[in-house]
Amino acid sequence: MTQSTYTRETFDQVMVPNYAPQAIIPVKGEGSRVWDQEGREYIDFAGGIAVNALGHCHPELVSALKEQADKLWHLSNVYTNEPALKLASQLTEATFAERVFFANSGAEANEAAFKLARRHAFTHYGAQKHEIIAFHQAFHGRTLFTVSVGGQQKYREGFEPAPGGITHLPFNDLAALEAAISDNTCAVVMEPIQGEGGIITGDPEFIKGARALCDKYNALLVFDEVQTGVGRIGELYAYMDTGVTPDILTTAKALGGGFPVGAMLTTEAIAASFVVGTHGSTYGGNPLACAVASKVLEIVNDRQLLDGVKAKRERFVAALNAINAEHNVFSEIRGKGLLIGAALNSTWEGKAAKFLAAAREQGTMVLVAGPNVLRMAPSLVIPDEDIDAGMAGLAKAVAEVVAAGPDA
Repeated sequence: MTQSTYTRETFDQVMVPNYAPQAIIPVKGEGSRVWDQEGREYIDFAGGIAVNALGHCHPELVSALKEQADKLWHLSNVYTNEPALKLASQLTEATFAERVFFANSGAEANEAAFKLARRHAFTHYGAQKHEIIAFHQAFHGRTLFTVSVGGQQKYREGFEPAPGGITHLPFNDLAALEAAISDNTCAVVMEPIQGEGGIITGDPEFIKGARALCDKYNALLVFDEVQTGVGRIGELYAYMDTGVTPDILTTAKALGGGFPVGAMLTTEAIAASFVVGTHGSTYGGNPLACAVASKVLEIVNDRQLLDGVKAKRERFVAALNAINAEHNVFSEIRGKGLLIGAALNSTWEGKAAKFLAAAREQGTMVLVAGPNVLRMAPSLVIPDEDIDAGMAGLAKAVAEVVAAGPDA
């Protein structure tokens, strides 16, 4: 291929150093395959961190974007627009929600959710009811408010003083939640499956107990479904697999299939606390984003596709178990659907990045969820042959890392 003007070294020269991207630069994607500047092909198990729900350049999404691009790009929220109204209608018809607020990302959707929870409590109960309960190892975004609600100190360090009134508890510990919640609690915030925290699934009894405690203390239950939503676990949203309905739900990532969009979903009664002027977003509800997301939702909200997600998981798990039987590197396989975590055992703790880099060299793109967990969040419609090819690459990578030893 022709030598590009821009290389990985260009990143170090012109970009803020808050990321450490891999050595390759992908330039083209189709389905679950990606090609870099040198023409090397990769199987994509990363999915843009659970974003590319239908793979790269899905023809129906490309068509939806091109069609809308010829009509209307942006208006601001001084006006509404048809794609936003269509998408909001789809979301309310498919979920518990009656009202929708659009944003551009998961962090913005969570910011809106947390602000709404406090505003609702302020409106109905007074200023003292402002406390938010969240959980250790949770991740809710990178704004100052969302990083404060998130339960990972490393992301708050150096940005203090952080917003107050936030308590962090052990995830899946119902007794701790019962001891901490009070009449001053405005919201309990959780991911049904903690993503960045290591693909930790919420215990069904814990989630049901949290719902009951929120009802007892007039607190709102907020589900961050930025990573678990839009088909990722084999249901349209993960709450549908818990027997529990939240008061507020946030969604992003897969919602746009690669185009930036986020949304906060809630009931009519709770939404009423966001009166005119209390919150906003310049680009939220953008016609381009909503047109693409509408097509994503139309395709994904299909029982056959969702059942296919669960079947494809079994193929991944079987391949991971086969790798583990040979090399003994994983302690357990976590998650649901196509949100998969392969937790490294004590011999390989802290070495997840080594496996990621080795997999890349074998033509398989994976993620990590912290230093101890390999994460996979591929396209929901990834072909079986791509699963097999990608897992073959991962198997070679694991063999290579194991041969070198944990101290290499």
